[in-house]
Amino acid sequence: MSHPIISDLNRRYTAKSYDAEKRISQDDMAIIKQAIRLSASSINSQPWKFVIIESNEAKARFHNTFANKHQFNQPHAKAASHTILLAYDPMFTKEKFAKRVDAEVTSGHLPAEMYDMFMGAYAFAEANTDETGFNGHWTKAQVYIALGNLLHTLARLGIDSTPMEGVDAELIGKEFKDELDGHVCEVALAMGYHKDGEDYNHGLPKARLAMDDVITTL
Repeated sequence: MSHPIISDLNRRYTAKSYDAEKRISQDDMAIIKQAIRLSASSINSQPWKFVIIESNEAKARFHNTFANKHQFNQPHAKAASHTILLAYDPMFTKEKFAKRVDAEVTSGHLPAEMYDMFMGAYAFAEANTDETGFNGHWTKAQVYIALGNLLHTLARLGIDSTPMEGVDAELIGKEFKDELDGHVCEVALAMGYHKDGEDYNHGLPKARLAMDDVITTL
């Protein structure tokens, strides 16, 4: 099949080694920031915070969070051009949702007279909230929607990437406590350009299950 979307997805792969001398341009970073901001989420909850690791100082801080485990991902902390910490709000309250509904009205997307009706959508969040106020299982799922959006955006821009669940959420939470502001990071995305001759995963054919194994049309 020949289509730009399919070409993007066939070209995308998980980079294993980055060229530390190559940087993502500021123009491309502006696109990446807008793309992640525009990601979809259930009831437009946007229960997330994205911390972009760009400076050498921030990279060193991120590098330090691999002290206890997942050292196989540690080289990406300094070699990748940028890394995004994708963090979710484990206690997404009705008051926080109201800020999103305010934005719905301010943007012109939602008529002001429908404010209270849209606030009722928080019932879906409540259905995923336990007696302690924790709804992190639900909000974490929203973060993965944003991650998928990012992966395709980067493929379109010709930028390599590495999704990393192999990160230490506890140490990241301590090192980036102020920036995360109560959010939890259990997945990160390294971005940049692969190292020629060292990235064994570059250029290999896609390995996916057959269409009939994963898609049923009724």
